[in-house]
Amino acid sequence: MNVIDESGILAIATRLQRLSDQFRKDGVLIYKANGVDFEPKWFPVIYTLHLRSVLSVVEIANEIGYTHPSTISLLKELEKVKLIRSKKDKADERKRLIQLTAKGQELIEQMKPVWEVMVAALTELTTTQNNLLQAISEVEEQMKRLSLFERAKRISLTG
Repeated sequence: MNVIDESGILAIATRLQRLSDQFRKDGVLIYKANGVDFEPKWFPVIYTLHLRSVLSVVEIANEIGYTHPSTISLLKELEKVKLIRSKKDKADERKRLIQLTAKGQELIEQMKPVWEVMVAALTELTTTQNNLLQAISEVEEQMKRLSLFERAKRISLTG
């Protein structure tokens, strides 16, 4: 056990980051082992466009829960590797509409069986006494009600 592990709740962000990094690294290995050239960081955009087909930049940012600048940088990367394309919205020239290219659609078909394997492996891994996905959802709901910062402020003022 290292210092971070011993520090308990104080290091929760570090531990979640570590877990997230490990999931991403293993995700890359799983995709590669299945002959799929794919970066896990692309997943939220690709999966969202797979389900919603055509969205504006703002709609994608909202769907994936990323900031507008983070979303734009991810979209630029995906456009560069020709997995998505953008076009101007005929109804509103300022708006860009994003959709998967044929190459992006082919990639989805390649990934579907891999996603099934990942779902099975992740379910096996996270189905614990305190189900991780359920716990994350519960904490996210709590954060919507009152953020960590707001809670800390309240505690330091009253405590």
